[in-house]
Amino acid sequence: MVADKGKKPKIAEKIVEENAEQIDGELVLSIEKLQEVQDELEKINEEASDKVLEVEQKYNEVRKPVYDKRSEIIKSIPDFWLTAFLSHPVLSDLLCEEDQKIFKHLTSLEVEDCKDVKLGYSISFNFSPNPYFEDTKLTKTFTFLDEGTTKITATSIKWKEGMGLPNGAAPEKKGNKRAHEEESFFSWFSGTQLKDGEEEIHDEVAEIIREDLWTNPLTYFNNDADEEELEGDEGDEEENGSDESEDEGEEEEDEVYATLHADLTTYTFKLINEVRH
Repeated sequence: MVADKGKKPKIAEKIVEENAEQIDGELVLSIEKLQEVQDELEKINEEASDKVLEVEQKYNEVRKPVYDKRSEIIKSIPDFWLTAFLSHPVLSDLLCEEDQKIFKHLTSLEVEDCKDVKLGYSISFNFSPNPYFEDTKLTKTFTFLDEGTTKITATSIKWKEGMGLPNGAAPEKKGNKRAHEEESFFSWFSGTQLKDGEEEIHDEVAEIIREDLWTNPLTYFNNDADEEELEGDEGDEEENGSDESEDEGEEEEDEVYATLHADLTTYTFKLINEVRH
């Protein structure tokens, strides 16, 4: 009796389909279990974030009197914040010459988180009476909204006559587009509008001030002297480089003397050994 060869492929296909269904079922079950574990981790992460924020809020209260003490000391140091800004690798590019004159009247800088740190923070610049504007305090506030956007508000600067951004702090150049480095730092206070549906605003300057400069401004204040020393060292190296040909000649002579000295030493030890033996 001849076997029906047509049945073997059908049986094989059925086995493959059954195995595929089993594998698909196991895969779906594994993914569901994995999602459950992931959900559990997300819940733990949310709890951890809340705890971290609680600790941060607690230590913000602890830091406040220390920051106040630091600010009082800084007030006794001439041009402290101006020097710190000019020594910072990023912020230094934001101050034009007129801005630097205004910063000489800057008495203190303050970064303050909202009581609930999730809601935002503010950055304030306090000035002594000056010939540039009426304000003694300029503040920019960042408020984090529930929909993931950021609302920004800032002090509208009351410039004195002839000292506004177009006339004083950053004079316009007719017929020539202003280079970025010539723009006034104080234009930073004008970027406050947030349209409906606009994506979250990313303010790099605010983050640098808050996370870097504010936490330890002394690093950048001291950095100014270090850079001057470095520039002096570089100048010395350039002067030394001008006598490069002479140095090369001296190095060649030193090599010759070193070789002769080595040969003489070897010869001396050889004679001593011969005498001993």
